[in-house]
Amino acid sequence: MTEAGQGDPRTGPLAGHYIVCGGNALAHRLIVELIEHYEVPVVALVPDRGRDHGPRIEQLPGVAEVLEFSTVSEEALRAAGVDGARGVALMDGTDQENIHAALTAQGRNPGIRIVLRMFNQRLGEHLEMLLANCAALSGSATAAPAFANGALGRPGSVRVGDHYLYVAYGQEIDGSQICLVADRIDRQDLSRLRLLPDAGGRAAEFIALARRLGSEGPIELGSPASPDAAEDRGEVAVLQTLTSEPPVRIPWWKRARWWLQDVLRYFTSVRLRLVLTTALAAVLIGGYVIWHYGGSLGWAVYFTLLDLAGAAQPDQPGLDTPGGPWVRLAQVVVTFCGITFVPVATAIVVDMLATGRRGLPRAPGSRTRDHVVVVGLGNVGTRVAALVHETGVPVVCIERDPQARGIAAVRALGLPVLVGDAPLASQLRRARVQYSRAVVAVTTDDAANLEAALEARAVRPEVRIVVRLFDDDFAHHVYATLGNVASRSVSYLSAPAFAAALMGREVLGTLSVYRHVLLIAELAAEEGNGLVGRDVHRIESEGGVRVLAVRLARRPADYLWNFADRAHRLAAGDRIVVAATRSGLARINTLETEGS
Repeated sequence: MTEAGQGDPRTGPLAGHYIVCGGNALAHRLIVELIEHYEVPVVALVPDRGRDHGPRIEQLPGVAEVLEFSTVSEEALRAAGVDGARGVALMDGTDQENIHAALTAQGRNPGIRIVLRMFNQRLGEHLEMLLANCAALSGSATAAPAFANGALGRPGSVRVGDHYLYVAYGQEIDGSQICLVADRIDRQDLSRLRLLPDAGGRAAEFIALARRLGSEGPIELGSPASPDAAEDRGEVAVLQTLTSEPPVRIPWWKRARWWLQDVLRYFTSVRLRLVLTTALAAVLIGGYVIWHYGGSLGWAVYFTLLDLAGAAQPDQPGLDTPGGPWVRLAQVVVTFCGITFVPVATAIVVDMLATGRRGLPRAPGSRTRDHVVVVGLGNVGTRVAALVHETGVPVVCIERDPQARGIAAVRALGLPVLVGDAPLASQLRRARVQYSRAVVAVTTDDAANLEAALEARAVRPEVRIVVRLFDDDFAHHVYATLGNVASRSVSYLSAPAFAAALMGREVLGTLSVYRHVLLIAELAAEEGNGLVGRDVHRIESEGGVRVLAVRLARRPADYLWNFADRAHRLAAGDRIVVAATRSGLARINTLETEGS
């Protein structure tokens, strides 16, 4: 390993390697993916050996070199051997810095594969069109759906053609399964995740067992009901399809209640709410009296609105009837209620507009219930809050840094935010965590995220909790100890997609199976790669890969799901959609390398 400015001990220039630039968690995970699963040489460019994940990267076995440069300049890329590299991944820095580095790398090596992390996805799409062999991905955008779906209690999905793929457990398993993802998921041992075909053999037995036991608890694989007495405790996970995205099932009355709560949020005074509620009740009763004694419903509504606006008309039908005095009394009541309503409504509208223009974040109202609390408004937290908000579920955000750019983003969505460095327990109580449906802790500090989870559990033990944890051992202990806590790692979820993109794989999306990552990818059989001439069965025989659909060259628009002819040999132009583990997708890359 060498440092910038020192003599280079290499006997010759590097060639055929991959360069990873960055010292953050994502860069570290990506290097691990490339070394362990793709078994390719890696040169790491870190801004500081002694900070962030620099020390961990330096200790990774299998790294060809670790170079220290403060910026990814042309000098740094030249020192890393960019002229002979097969690919470069830009995992750190701003969008502008990564674009500049990408253009520099392509200028020195026009055929190099470039993968860069970008927060602005729209800008990334333009860059992909500008550079011929480039992929721009967002780590937060890749990982955020897993956090949002965990908070909402719904499965994440990946769209393939007109189908949505998702992972189902227990009672969620129906007749649409494509393959068995895992026949043993143990909280104490999350080391195994395998893909088996749905039809025949042990897979069908496990699926039948999962349907029978439903959600009663983990399957006792050693019990008489189990198809395998040699196994220990476990659960079944199955990959299934839908023709539409899995919905968030929310009753209409809950949506109506949330809308009313959002309106009442602006009535900050208890006395004001009492006065307005009383006035509203009086208007409704007055309108009913006018309708009862004065004629049709349409005329009753018309005269009530006029009275409410202060334009009372004493010459109305019904005033000379026996109920005329009641109609007069109703008009008086409605007119005086209008004196209360109009100024207050005007004040509320003005306050809303002024608050938005001053950039003041809203605080949650006293009636906020059944909402999701998002702790941390970094890139991930901001995207999670937006995804949950899109489903119609109320969101309350907590952020300690008043300068966090996520505050402006969620404020534009009209979401309430609690800002400041007050104790986390106090902030959670202000966010009304005791009435929430879920808490998502996605700060960059594992300890702060765990603190938020434990504080939330102390207030409401049954609340659903999703925490962001980087350290695997720590996450496994948390997952095994706390039953209703789901742990996710942004770098763990997104690194496989970045690694696959660096290898030229078209990853359509990722699915979480607890802390495992399942990749959904579409691969093309082309002349010169190892897929041409191979049959579907042989591709799956090594394990870790399941061919879900085939697109034949003569019918490119049709996805042939559950392709029955497993002996079919792929021809040039055929495409396959696969579900794969990280190592499984890496083995396909090895096949293509051998065939080229």
